[in-house]
Amino acid sequence: MTLKKTKKEIELLREGGKRHFEVMSRLKDSIKAGVSTQEIDILAEKLIRKEGDEPSILNYQPFGATYPFPASVCISINEEIVHGIPGEKIIKDGDIVGLDFCLTHKGLVVDGAITVAVGRIDSKVKKLIEITQEALYAGIRVARAGNKLGDIGHAIELCARPYKYGVVCELGGHGVGHAVHEMPYVQNFGHPHTGTLLLQGMVLALEPMFTLGSPKIKIKKNGYTFVSCDNSLSAHFEHTIVITNNEPLVLTAKSGNCSRN
Repeated sequence: MTLKKTKKEIELLREGGKRHFEVMSRLKDSIKAGVSTQEIDILAEKLIRKEGDEPSILNYQPFGATYPFPASVCISINEEIVHGIPGEKIIKDGDIVGLDFCLTHKGLVVDGAITVAVGRIDSKVKKLIEITQEALYAGIRVARAGNKLGDIGHAIELCARPYKYGVVCELGGHGVGHAVHEMPYVQNFGHPHTGTLLLQGMVLALEPMFTLGSPKIKIKKNGYTFVSCDNSLSAHFEHTIVITNNEPLVLTAKSGNCSRN
């Protein structure tokens, strides 16, 4: 594996990113009160395989895990930050639901996540979702060749400070493309002009995670799902991007640029 992808690989990743966006849009529309997380997972696998692609995280076993992940999409609700395992849980009005999945297209992996509100939510929770998404785009805007990973982390962290959100420091983004998780690790905090130099052709998954309370986290007995230690609500957004000398390519967004979509 190499940190930089070839032009051919980037073209295939762009194709995969468009497919990821379409699947994510369908899954977002499916999130309603009364629907089980298992139903959403079944739909995710069906939509991904329909176009000949593979659900990358199904049966994927990351380092440290004692068994493979048993689903095609991570569905994390309320205080669950990431890696929620779908099952019989029913989505309720007032929940906030995180969707996170990888798609493998012609051997190359793209990754993305969103957080969706179900029905009416408190204004503080709505703001948490908005600012976490804004933090993703703040990180994307500084992700260009010549800058460093610390610039990304700093831009993300700055978005949380005015609201005193908990910045989840123990989890972060990563390289992606040849595998679900590659180097480098992308922290959601940092100092400008520090860390790994960003090079044209790098493919990264940026994914800020903020909570309404403590940044401290713990893992559930299932060995996968991270939750906030104080059970405060959390939000999570993610895009796969390609580093260029100018604006990065946002592979898992509709327009492919730094605007929100």
